[in-house]
This record gives sequence, C-alpha cells and structure tokens, in this order.
Amino acid sequence: MKSIIKITALCTLILVASCKEETNSNEKLMTNNVLLQEWTGPYEGVPAFDKMTVEDVQEAVEKGMELNLAEIDEIANNPEPATFENTIVAMESSGKELDRVFAYYGIMASNVSTPEFRDVQAELAPKLSEFNSKITQNEKLFQRVKAVYDASQKDPLDPQAQRVVELTYKGFEMNGANLDAEKKKRYAEINKELSTLYTKFANNVLHDEENYVTYLNEDQLGGLSDAFIKSAAKIATDKGEEGKYAITNTRSSMDPFLTYSTNRELRKQVWTNYYSRGDNGDEYDNNEIIAEILKLRKERVGLLGYDNYAEWRLQDRMAKTPENAMDLMLKVWPAAVARVKEEVADMQAVANELGDNITIEPWDYRYYAEKVRKKKYDLDSDEVKQYLQLDKLTDAMFFVAGELFNYKFTPVEDGTVPVFYEDVKVWEVTDKDSGKHIGLWYLDPFARQGKRSGAWATTYRSYTSFEGETNVLASNNSNFVKPAPGEAVLVSWDDATTFFHEF
Repeated sequence: MKSIIKITALCTLILVASCKEETNSNEKLMTNNVLLQEWTGPYEGVPAFDKMTVEDVQEAVEKGMELNLAEIDEIANNPEPATFENTIVAMESSGKELDRVFAYYGIMASNVSTPEFRDVQAELAPKLSEFNSKITQNEKLFQRVKAVYDASQKDPLDPQAQRVVELTYKGFEMNGANLDAEKKKRYAEINKELSTLYTKFANNVLHDEENYVTYLNEDQLGGLSDAFIKSAAKIATDKGEEGKYAITNTRSSMDPFLTYSTNRELRKQVWTNYYSRGDNGDEYDNNEIIAEILKLRKERVGLLGYDNYAEWRLQDRMAKTPENAMDLMLKVWPAAVARVKEEVADMQAVANELGDNITIEPWDYRYYAEKVRKKKYDLDSDEVKQYLQLDKLTDAMFFVAGELFNYKFTPVEDGTVPVFYEDVKVWEVTDKDSGKHIGLWYLDPFARQGKRSGAWATTYRSYTSFEGETNVLASNNSNFVKPAPGEAVLVSWDDATTFFHEF
C-alpha cells in the first residue's frame, strides 16, 4: 500500500511538474509574444498596438488556435449531459487568447498592411479555415449543441440565452454540421480554397490602390482647390516625388479630383485607375479569382441542398429569399434608370452649352453634375465643404451621441493609450450624469499606404455581461485625404454622411 501511495505521489509530482513546465512554457510564450498577452494598462486593459510586429503574427495565431481547440475538445468530451452552461456558455468563454490576437490581426490587415504581413496572411488563411472546420465539424460538439437546442425548443430559456442557442445551432447547421463524412470533407476543402482566394482577392485590390498613383504637374491643376493642391503636393513629396502632385487611388482622393479637375483626359485616367482595381490583366487581376469563388460557392451550398449561394446566404437575413431581394431591386430599378437618364441628359445639356463637344462618359459624371447643381440650385459643393470640417463633424457626432445615449467624449492624452499609427486619436466615453466609464473610441481618419479603402467601424472588445460587465473598445476608420500641415480637413457632404453612418 505504501508503495502504491509512493508511486501515486511520485506520479502526481511528475504530473504537477509536467503541468508546471507546460504552464511555464505557455507563460513564456504569452510573455514574449505581445499579441497573446492579456491587455493591461488603464481602462480595463487596452491592446498594446505600439508593440505589435508582423514577426509575432504567425506564432500568435497558431498558438491561439491550439489553445482554443483544446478548450473546444474539453467541452465536446465533457461526460456530463449537455446544458446551456457547460456547452454554450463554455464555448462563448473559450478562445480569449485568439480573440486578442485577432484584434491585432485585423489592424495589420486593414489599417497598416505591408507586403510582409500579406505573405503571413496568405500562409495563415488556409490554416484558419481548417481551424474553423475543426470546430464546426466536431461531431461531439455539435451533438451537445443540438441537445441544448432541442431541449430549448421544448422548454425555452430566457430570451437572451434562447437567442444565443438558436444562433449557435444555426451557425453549425449552415456550415455543414449535418453532412455525412464525405461531404464534410469536401465542404472543409472548399472553405480552405475559398479562404486563400478571398485573401488574394483583397490583397490584389490593395496592391492596385497602393500602386496606381497619378502624378500631376503644375499645369495640370486646373479647377482644383488650393487645399486639395497643397494636400496632393504633400502626398507626392512623401512618396518621393517632390514638385509634383499625387492623386492616390482611393475614393477620397479620386472623388474631388473627378468633381473639379478641368482636365478630361486626366479625369479618365484617375477614374479608370479606381474602377479597374483588380481588373488590369496582370498578376493582380481578380477576374479568374472571382470566377473560381463563384464556382466553389455554388458547389459548397450544393452540398447543403441549396440551388445557389443566394438561397443559403439570405436564409437568416431580412430578405430571406433571392426572390424577395430581386423583387425589391426590380421595383426600384426602372425609377433608378430613368433618374440616371435624366441626370445624364442635364449634364449633356450643360456640356453642350459650354461648347465642350463631348458625349458624357462615366469619368465626366461628377464634373458636370457639379455644374448642373450650380446652374439649377446655385449650390457649390466646395462651399458646402467649408462647413464640414472634420474636427467639427466629430464634435457634432459626440453631441448627437450625448443627446441620444447620454454619452460624454473626453480626449485621452496622447501617449496614455497605445495606438497603431500616429494619426489615431482616442476618446474616453462616459455617462454624462453618473460619470460611469463606458469605453474608448479610437479614430483613424486618413488614407495612407497599407490601409484599405472605404470606411468602417470595428470593435477590439465588445460589451458583454455574461461573465461580468466589460467596457467597449471601438473604432471608426476613414480614408480622408490628409491635409498639408496647418490646413483644416474639409470633407464632402457624402463623406460627412458616411462618417456619421459608420459612427
């Protein structure tokens, strides 16, 4: 008996030592790789954006997936009967390390992308797809989710819990959990292929946005505002083309140029650059990629019994069916086409009056639409921009949020919270009456090399209450043209609308 006790004690000691060694190893990894570390500092912890590096990405993602899959396996193999707490809540609680990594990953993909990161991204895309398939095709896990779902259909949970259960079950079902083994294998293969294609598609577009820049000489600046010219000169200088003026391949640069430039050939060039992103017949061309994506999507949903991708995609969306979506579009289409024809006719009339001797083409729309506005309504979009200064628009958004939600926005002193680029600013959000801390709001306003085009909102940490209340770390991202030093940022009415929309 003593021998057994001794052996048991020794085994326990070895096990503890092994666990300690593994824990120390994990702690070392977590310490050395900033992307995996828990967020520290003020405001309940914030991402260490100032310390993230591309070199850390692959290790962090792979380790995060490994840790998450271990948690999933533990949930799937739980010998206790499946319940909301030990299955759904446990799944919701898993993957915290990977969630932290993805906050950095998203920034590197969308805000500060580099060729080095894109190489890592291309390598990780199929691995991330395999990781997702290992979860959605985990039969034991799905049976536990299904057991909770089936029980909730007979004895509903509270509304929030019921909604989470239904979304979780539907997510598994829509991603092939009910397929047989052979179809599951093909489904996972297709997802892996698609992940690579999606990544390549996005990076091809980003390549063309970065590399198709139109440089102007001083005699090609007709019609452009002083503020735009100064900004274009600064961008050209930053790109090593001092003495020239750069029109970058982003909407916020392209749009004002097409609206005001008097040089029609340059308008055509800038328009063509922008609307040909990923469509230039070179190694970054997306046409074959699009065809392959469509083919694989159709095959994938066919495995689930759907006739087309739209049927699968719309089932949990407002439209519900492709027929409903098409019905709405076809109701709008005749009126939309008729209105376009009216507007082009108005533009053509103005061009004829000016003796321009042209037929209106797409690269003429903005230029002559502005002249139509001036003629019909005595409205100058450039004059409107004088009232749409970026910092004042930001204050206006804060005012609206204060009126609607009782929020107060206070600038966070530079250097207090890490940011991923020098232009990013941060505000603390509190309740105006109680002073309760709600979260942080980050703003990344300007276009630059490595930042994808468009405007978007994202969260680094979302509000949740199921494990205690957490604050929100949210951001808005725009692509306004950065002004020359000392100049105000003036934005168009359309860009101002988008700015509010994303907020």
